[in-house]
Amino acid sequence: MRPLSTCICKHLSAFKTKTRFIILMHPKEYKKEKNGTGYMTNLQLENSEIIVGVDFSNNDRVNEILTNEKSCSFLLYPGKDNFNLSKRKDSEMNSFMGKTPHIFLLDGTWPCARKMLKLSKNLQKLKRVSFDNSIESKFMIKQQPESLCLSTIESVYTVLNLLKKGGVEECETKDFLSPFEKMIEHQLEYILNPNSKNYCSTANREILPKKMYRNNTERNIVFELE
Repeated sequence: MRPLSTCICKHLSAFKTKTRFIILMHPKEYKKEKNGTGYMTNLQLENSEIIVGVDFSNNDRVNEILTNEKSCSFLLYPGKDNFNLSKRKDSEMNSFMGKTPHIFLLDGTWPCARKMLKLSKNLQKLKRVSFDNSIESKFMIKQQPESLCLSTIESVYTVLNLLKKGGVEECETKDFLSPFEKMIEHQLEYILNPNSKNYCSTANREILPKKMYRNNTERNIVFELE
């Protein structure tokens, strides 16, 4: 969906996972984000799908998954009573997640994600999983609520590595973030290049240090709340 000069398809390398990721994408995200990390996540994972909507209470596909995979369906979303993948032992993780977990993600801004969950009664009933994040997002071109917030693809990358550590997954994640990193690299090149029409003279000060964050613009990012 991008010009050849900015296409990231050559950096994609889809692979299989035991876990199925269902990306619930807000319509605003679907319409506006041509290179959104929700799309990238879907393209990188063979065992994944995107479902667009706001209220999924009566969504046929979502309810089909929940009916067929009721015992192993989870929602990746922050909260105090979640199953924290960062703190659980291998035996606990295997017992809780099962052999073929189905993880739902909300892909949109934080306000949009909250609205999606508030309206979707079926999602509210799901067991939730979360993780403790200690790395800063590489999403330099996006303003975020907090420096430790992660984009959708970074969140899935973190979850996959935790599931691997717990023995639930066996996939190789080394190149999973490659298309995301190449997109950031390309866009920064345009912004920082004086010969580019997108050149921003203040980018070196405002983007690279990544010290300023806004509360209402970031895509959905999942992290454990205190």
